Amino acid sequence: MNFFKGASTVLFSSRTDREPDIELPIRTLTAAELEAVNEPTLFRLGHSTILVKLEEDYVLIDPVFSKRASPVQWAGPARFHPVPIGLESLPEITAVVISHDHYDHLDKHAIRDLANKVELFLVPLGVGNHLRQWGIDDELIVELDWWEELEWGLLKFAATPAQHFSGRTLGDRNKTLWASWVIQGAGTNLFFSGDSGYFGGFAEIGERYGPFDITMIENGAYNKAWPTVHMHPEESLQAHLDLKGKAMLPIHNSTFDLSTHAWFEPLERVHALAPEYGIDLVTPIIGDAVPILNPPETTPWWQFGAEIAE
Repeated sequence: MNFFKGASTVLFSSRTDREPDIELPIRTLTAAELEAVNEPTLFRLGHSTILVKLEEDYVLIDPVFSKRASPVQWAGPARFHPVPIGLESLPEITAVVISHDHYDHLDKHAIRDLANKVELFLVPLGVGNHLRQWGIDDELIVELDWWEELEWGLLKFAATPAQHFSGRTLGDRNKTLWASWVIQGAGTNLFFSGDSGYFGGFAEIGERYGPFDITMIENGAYNKAWPTVHMHPEESLQAHLDLKGKAMLPIHNSTFDLSTHAWFEPLERVHALAPEYGIDLVTPIIGDAVPILNPPETTPWWQFGAEIAE
């Protein structure tokens, strides 16, 4: 992917509906509500940020809590909606899992603020250097290569391949690894795609680790100018099938303007196509609880606005 071509495509394209003109529905969360959950559950907090509760363990994936997915907070893609729960209200976290070092997945401010309530930061090779520079104790950081695994109490993690790229500046392109992740608890099996173009690795992951109770699959920020590093909705759905997933939760959409499509297009397209693929789609309102072993039918909330959350 050519960085300058991709950036110019987004910045100078003529388009409509870049941002919502409605108030997006949000389910606010409290620490007490999280504590009361007594079954394996996940909460989509926006974009690709997911909080998972498995028994007494909390796993936080790609935590981005800043206003902007950007090197600076005075410019760059701004949030369409608030985060459903503040960092200060989060419980003690067993593991923070990072897919790669792009700004919409690795938030320096969130990492620093989480440092005192996290047992383990689990990252692809090289990403740990960012965390060390931000003051995270080296003993808290575990870096894994593709296909490497880690057992931590009742949890098991596996770093699995993805087809993407990395870098936070013009000078550090692909200096760190990117990954998708398998996260297993007692009787639960989850897949998180991170960012990826469609490739044969999904089928191999499905053979090694599937079937999955829920796949959290990238569906957003796609563009014909970068077909190898992000998936169009049809590819996201096929990836889910390759992975042998039971239910699919589309991520990487509805929070930041990162491509040229309308803000609602990824969910609208995947929602329309899922029946053709025979896929059970899970599209929770941001902040809603999703029981992992019995995910509910969901409403196309992006078509309605905030009143649907009332």
